Amino acid sequence: MGAIGAQHLAGGLRHNTALTTLDLGLNGIGNVGAQHLADALQHNTVLTTLDLYYNQIGDVGAQHLADELRHNTTLTTLNLNHNQIEAVGAQHLVDGLRHNATLTTLHLEYNRMGDVGAQHLGDILRHNTTLSTLDLGSNQIGDVGAQHLADGLRHNTVLSIFSSPVQYLYLYVFHLDTHYTKSPK
Repeated sequence: MGAIGAQHLAGGLRHNTALTTLDLGLNGIGNVGAQHLADALQHNTVLTTLDLYYNQIGDVGAQHLADELRHNTTLTTLNLNHNQIEAVGAQHLVDGLRHNATLTTLHLEYNRMGDVGAQHLGDILRHNTTLSTLDLGSNQIGDVGAQHLADGLRHNTVLSIFSSPVQYLYLYVFHLDTHYTKSPK
């Protein structure tokens, strides 16, 4: 499809009133295609799931999407797996998530965010209360990055993280104010 195809599709999305899920994985839209789609999301009020895995959007494409996340009130799931997003792109996404109250699931597996990207994501975990699933597998995150994520999780009560390339690791953090008692048999 490429960027030109994404531009045509974005034109249709501006006026879409029915499509709620769009999977454009493996279409090579690049950062220009991501910009077209982000622009269309300004006008779209029904799309809840956008899957852009393996599209080489990079940090610039992540910035375009993050700029739209600030204003979008319908998108709940965004898949950006395999998109060559590095720490700078993670920072852009975090900036967009600071103002977003609807995105619940963000897939960022197989990018190159490293410890610095994990630091940015750890910072947003402290404040974002709507993001419930974050997939960070295979992002070159080491011990330092894991510490940043853990620090963010200490303040977050809704997030589960997927962070293993082979088998998912689920981390659920709950604050329970009730006491459990064993019922008599």
